[in-house]
Amino acid sequence: MARREGVALNVVMLGPPGAGKGTQAERFAQRHQLPKISTGDILREAVHEGSELGRLARATMDRGELVGDDVMIGIVSGRLARPDTGKGFVLDGFPRTVVQARSLDEIMAGRGSLVVVDIVVPEDVLVRRLAARRICEDCGSTAPVDWTTSCGKCNGRLVQRTDDNDGIVRERLKVYHRQTKPLVDYYQGRPTFKTIDGNQPPDVVTAVLDTAICEASTVIQGVRL
Repeated sequence: MARREGVALNVVMLGPPGAGKGTQAERFAQRHQLPKISTGDILREAVHEGSELGRLARATMDRGELVGDDVMIGIVSGRLARPDTGKGFVLDGFPRTVVQARSLDEIMAGRGSLVVVDIVVPEDVLVRRLAARRICEDCGSTAPVDWTTSCGKCNGRLVQRTDDNDGIVRERLKVYHRQTKPLVDYYQGRPTFKTIDGNQPPDVVTAVLDTAICEASTVIQGVRL
């Protein structure tokens, strides 16, 4: 996929916790030289640094709940105002509610269309994935399968996230279905909305994702395949 000069490629990754949207967002962003903007990473960094936002966010996340709309909209609005988003971006973890989606539409006024991809995975698979997931206790990076006991970025120890135990995982999925799933209803009528099966090997999902975004991009003026 080739992007015409001056035309931004703005991608939103949707999907429940454990769907793999973070991994796929990272891969797509690297291949297309776009900034990957993960609200989860921003919040975990704040938690690690012990800032006021971090303390508030940690208490909320540890209960398996979502951080409030106003905080998240402010974080994303500020991040999207940076110069590196001029050619586009990949959003992972935002929007999570229809309120956030409407605010994102306002932020995007005059900046081009959004390509929205919903990654779908059965709930029992999500629970198994999240129970096995590990992060670095120092830098907060999520460990890919080739990291065993230490972080490949900073050599920190890998640990289970406090919100990845079975009970909290199931609560997070309930919160997702109740508050975040309506985003599909909000976006699905748009020609740039795509749904893909995330219950496949990561490399297969990557290929399917590329095809989906390529197809969605054909309806955006100025994007050439």
